[in-house]
Amino acid sequence: MRRARSSAAAKPRGQKRPGASAAPAAIASAAAASRARRPAGQAGGGSRAAARQSSAKRRPRQSSPRAQEASPGEPPPELAPLPPPPPPPATPTSSADLGEQRERWETFQKRQRLTFEGAAKLLLDTFEYQGLVKHTGGCHCGAVRFEVWASADLHIFDCNCSICKKKQNRHFIVPASRFKLLKGAESITTYTFNTHKAQHTFCKRCGVQSFYTPRSNPGGFGIAPHCLDEGTVRSVVIEEFNGSDWEKAMKEHKTIKNMSKE
Repeated sequence: MRRARSSAAAKPRGQKRPGASAAPAAIASAAAASRARRPAGQAGGGSRAAARQSSAKRRPRQSSPRAQEASPGEPPPELAPLPPPPPPPATPTSSADLGEQRERWETFQKRQRLTFEGAAKLLLDTFEYQGLVKHTGGCHCGAVRFEVWASADLHIFDCNCSICKKKQNRHFIVPASRFKLLKGAESITTYTFNTHKAQHTFCKRCGVQSFYTPRSNPGGFGIAPHCLDEGTVRSVVIEEFNGSDWEKAMKEHKTIKNMSKE
């Protein structure tokens, strides 16, 4: 008996006993049959659902930039209000209701060869600056050109302050609303001194001062009559102004300080 047991124990352990391999084969066959009976849409569904759940757990939730900017515990910032809608386009001037005067107006435009705006400007200039004429002028080289509405009879000031005496600055004064620079803003340079209230503007190409802003009237312009084009000046009256004693002269003069007012 002892020899039989030792003989059985001496068999290699790697060898399978008869019938041991039949069980796993039967289990595999049963699993294959179960998968065959399962509908096609459910095949592998469990593994894919598990994969999706696992992926959802790993993927961090993305928040909007506004939510990221807000501090924890603070309410989200309010959205900026929408801009107001643009205003409706303006009605063209040419469609103005002229009533019974439309035919006269159109005839006037054709006769004067003017646009609607040009005809309106002509009438406004005639009545707004009634009694005045439009002077034009500029510097020597032509880089600076302007127009100014003033009387045909000019009242000229001849100042003897330190700078006006050296450059013979004779000028008449007008409100700023009656002066228009036609061209040459980029060609103008300015010299100031002392109080720096007077703006001595001149052409930086030819050096001519055709107009400037006087200290006596910083809200207007001093126009050089000798820089005007010919044909619009009827007469000239010259008044000497003691600019060398400027404060006293301004105090004693009754009208010069108001010449730039409308």
